[in-house]
Amino acid sequence: MPYEPPTHTVERSLRATTGARIVAGVDEVGRGAWAGPVTVCAAVTGLRRPPEGLTDSKLLTRLRRAQLAPVLESWVTAHALGHASPREIDDLGMTAALRLAALRALEGLPVRPDAVILDGKHDYLGAPWKVRTVIKGDQSCIAVAAASVIAKVYRDRMMAELGGESGEYTDFAFGANAGYPSPVHRAALEERGPTPHHRLSWAYLDALPRWQHLKKVRFSAEAAALESGGQLGFEF
Repeated sequence: MPYEPPTHTVERSLRATTGARIVAGVDEVGRGAWAGPVTVCAAVTGLRRPPEGLTDSKLLTRLRRAQLAPVLESWVTAHALGHASPREIDDLGMTAALRLAALRALEGLPVRPDAVILDGKHDYLGAPWKVRTVIKGDQSCIAVAAASVIAKVYRDRMMAELGGESGEYTDFAFGANAGYPSPVHRAALEERGPTPHHRLSWAYLDALPRWQHLKKVRFSAEAAALESGGQLGFEF
């Protein structure tokens, strides 16, 4: 399906309205997974023409993402990745974990951005950062699209390595599902229970009577309700 390529429109607007000279695009991957970290990439691109075919990582095939990621890593002015572990997600809740991962990514950049374009409608960064949220920013904004591809490829590779590590977790097929829900993943959970890499506060444990005793109670029912919407999606 044809799609409009991303542009620098939002970045130009931020520069004009806030005086920002360095603008970072930020995107996350792993929010709705059952296992593995949530990963955030911050990318600074300037106003240069992007590599051909750049768009939201979800619109690209796995092969095309793998081909494009190293090109983007060389093309961007700077990029950095930040992660929040399954334990941090369980302890803090997803919103705070996202902020932690994003801060780690932004602080990993060689220069501090004057402003941030954040994919989505919720600002999970907050002060003191100047944030512009953009719904489907990973499709419309060049820097966010670049961040989305780099983050997705890195996390997928990390989960594949985890799945093949010593053969201990091959039953979970992390290389195919990246820790997201899938029939194979669910079957392995029913048989073996969660690994140290699973999120123990997630609702999937409610459907696994044998392992429900391992579920970690969220810090508040309100926070759990706010975050439950992303737990059931498929994103391979």
